Amino acid sequence: MAILVTGGAGFIGSNFVLDWLRLGLGPVVNLDKLTYAGNLKNLASVSDHPDYHFVRADICDRDAVQAVLTEHDVMAVINFAAETHVDRSIHSPGEFLRTNVQGMFALLEAVRGYVDGLGGDGDAFRLINVSTDEVYGSLGPNDPPFTETSGYYPSSPYSASKAAADHLCRSYFVTYGLPIVTTNCSNNYGPYQFPEKLIPLMIRNATRGDELPVYGDGGNVRDWLFVGDHCAAIREVLECGRVGETYNIGGNAERTNIEVVEALCDILADFADGGGSSRYRDLITFVTDRPGHDRRYAVDACKIRDELGWEPTESFESGLRRTVKWYLDNEAWIQSVETGEYREWLDANYELRASTS
Repeated sequence: MAILVTGGAGFIGSNFVLDWLRLGLGPVVNLDKLTYAGNLKNLASVSDHPDYHFVRADICDRDAVQAVLTEHDVMAVINFAAETHVDRSIHSPGEFLRTNVQGMFALLEAVRGYVDGLGGDGDAFRLINVSTDEVYGSLGPNDPPFTETSGYYPSSPYSASKAAADHLCRSYFVTYGLPIVTTNCSNNYGPYQFPEKLIPLMIRNATRGDELPVYGDGGNVRDWLFVGDHCAAIREVLECGRVGETYNIGGNAERTNIEVVEALCDILADFADGGGSSRYRDLITFVTDRPGHDRRYAVDACKIRDELGWEPTESFESGLRRTVKWYLDNEAWIQSVETGEYREWLDANYELRASTS
């Protein structure tokens, strides 16, 4: 079975492609527009693999997507293609609406036309809509985690665009019978994550002796999921997930942002052969919070555990240590993705956030 991975040159997508090929699960086509966060260097190790094929195209181009589906006899689509960074959505919401909403619509239409042409073989087709826990909004400190039946209360242009995509997918399942499964994951971390997200940004800054900017009081809580565990969960959903259902995927690792940053400082000190973590912790600087910053996310992942037998294999501590080591061993990769445009955006974003320390 050939699968199509959209956004396969991004963080989660490239990890998924690498794992898929490492496990020998069959042909995979990677369709990616290659925006700032799409990087074919993530996939350099498999560029000549006989089961790997890359197509540069925009998910919003329905004809291009449908041509790829037909040419490669695709029997499953895993959609990672998305704009994902909340801060960027605050500055440029239009890009998020285009990719996450219009792009999902174009993908759904392409898949609908393709599946209609498969006849009876269409029963085996699957579209996995990879979404986020941010669509559910914010939790109070004592609220139970989100379940698959929790209401949608998105707070940012990013989460609103992903919520719209989820609703589109649901409507195409109900109205057209399109075989769709949606997953809502918690915060991912691991190798190849673009260095504007919290964990890689803190590793990058700490190793260079730069400030570690933490929003607000650092008390915002996220559930952290190692990217390899996320990829394994999606493979289980693809193989055994029930059509029309939603599965929450979480890491069972709620941490405040300041706890994450302090844990990174401690691990970096260990890798630096002692000397204490204070040299890194002293770099922590609290800055003005971003608008609409949700206080807490957490998901209940009992459904995927009970139905499909999936649970994360990495603890937060083991996954974080693996992640830090990868970034320390791959400084050249970090430098290669830090384009002038990225550095300008980073400076502009944090210049808006005055220090509160």
